Amino acid sequence: MNNDLSESISLVQNLKDGLKNASGVDIAVCPTYIYLNEVKKILKDTNIKVGAQNVYFEDKGAFTGEVSAEMLKSIEVDYCIIGHSERRGYFNETDDMVNKKLKKLLEYGITPIVCVGENLEQREKGEYLKIVEQQVVQALKGIGEEKAKNIVIAYEPIWAIGTGKTATSDEAEEMCKYIRKVIKDLYSENISDCVRIQYGGSVNANNSKELLSMPNIDGALVGGASLKPEFIDIVKSSV
Repeated sequence: MNNDLSESISLVQNLKDGLKNASGVDIAVCPTYIYLNEVKKILKDTNIKVGAQNVYFEDKGAFTGEVSAEMLKSIEVDYCIIGHSERRGYFNETDDMVNKKLKKLLEYGITPIVCVGENLEQREKGEYLKIVEQQVVQALKGIGEEKAKNIVIAYEPIWAIGTGKTATSDEAEEMCKYIRKVIKDLYSENISDCVRIQYGGSVNANNSKELLSMPNIDGALVGGASLKPEFIDIVKSSV
């Protein structure tokens, strides 16, 4: 929940100019709902896609304040983040709700970015693999192979979000590799190879190159740094 309209336009215009020669990498920005259409217009005919930060799992009805996948599809949104730790923590979103949102996005052809991750207590107790496995399994419940391969999963350790702390490249790789194994066990090695697994959690221009060099980390879900010019450097570091 950052930036007013003029700030959003300025930020996206700077990204458009700074990344016009970026190739070999997929880029998406996820502004707040009310600026999605404006951002789409600015980024038309560029290689930068647009995503939403959330969605509701019903098509329509008496759900004041919510936005449906059908609405997002009508303005040609490409991606949508679901299950972010802030949504789980502040708004009591459950694994079941994430699963319903995932199914609805896939129904409308929008690529879901499913966030999973453990808190500090779970990490220190050594429960982090079990916790994340549960989140992945519940999110993918009832999802067939053909649809599963189009999903993006973002591992974001809650203890590293907005804290300045970052999982080491080895810690991030351990979890992303484990998530890939979970997907392989649920489906097949082919599907696990197709699913993109990202790392998110205080990603910045200083640590992105090392994180993105890990074999099982396919990309980054960038938070605070996406509001700054260094986002351009992060993208370029992944090429």
